[in-house]
Amino acid sequence: MAASIAVATGSTSPPPPLHLRHPRPAVPPSTGPRSVSGSLSPSHRRVRAVSSPIVVYTVPRRNAMSAMLSSFIFSQLGSRDDAFAQPSVAFREYIDTFDGYTFLYPKSWIQVRGAGADIFFRDPFVLDENLSVEFSSPSSSRYKSVEDLGTPDVAATKVLKQYLTEFMSTRLGVRRESNILSASSRIADDGRLYYQVEVNIKSYASYNELAVMPQDRQQQLEWDRHYLSVLGVENNRLYELRLQTPENVFTEEENDLRRVMDSFRVVKAVV
Repeated sequence: MAASIAVATGSTSPPPPLHLRHPRPAVPPSTGPRSVSGSLSPSHRRVRAVSSPIVVYTVPRRNAMSAMLSSFIFSQLGSRDDAFAQPSVAFREYIDTFDGYTFLYPKSWIQVRGAGADIFFRDPFVLDENLSVEFSSPSSSRYKSVEDLGTPDVAATKVLKQYLTEFMSTRLGVRRESNILSASSRIADDGRLYYQVEVNIKSYASYNELAVMPQDRQQQLEWDRHYLSVLGVENNRLYELRLQTPENVFTEEENDLRRVMDSFRVVKAVV
């Protein structure tokens, strides 16, 4: 399904339709990040040193250079194959038993506190690339299933409106273009139904909006981002995992980002 929504900024928007809140950023000290992959202790064995006579060989300079070059080339090819054989990113698992959710995140990402979400991680090098988790309050909404939002297409429209409301700007000369890229559902290995939504939002701005001549008020692209959301229901709450990344970075890291999406689970909260 594809839909397009263009939003003019400067107006007041209604409250977000998903009613997600950002409660205490509480993770009990015992439920911090832990590594997904284990480690094996290397085995050791003793080797008896045996002395032997040293033999010196004389090698022509040209042959020596050829041998060195061949050794370098084959070593590079070998390391390249090893790189392709290994996962591109190491992951950690984050578990919040108090609020009831878990997911994987890139090991190199750092946690940012006070970002407004229940939990927030960011790439330390690409600051526009991050993930967060938010959920609704059971006192104001009691969800039984993610299907309470409607079909995946209907949920995608609500997710997009939520994003546009949050990104509403009062600056003059700002225009947003948005598209729903995909909306789907899946049953994970925990037996629960999850919705997955992907949208693209572009922001255009004029840096000389007060200019007299129209040609001097032309808008330019200021950012182009890819947003991925996973929606699930547990504990009478609607949970949302959000991933944000620049569109040009998404093409390079799509597999890793989708692994984060697929890892998101909602669980029974420990109270």
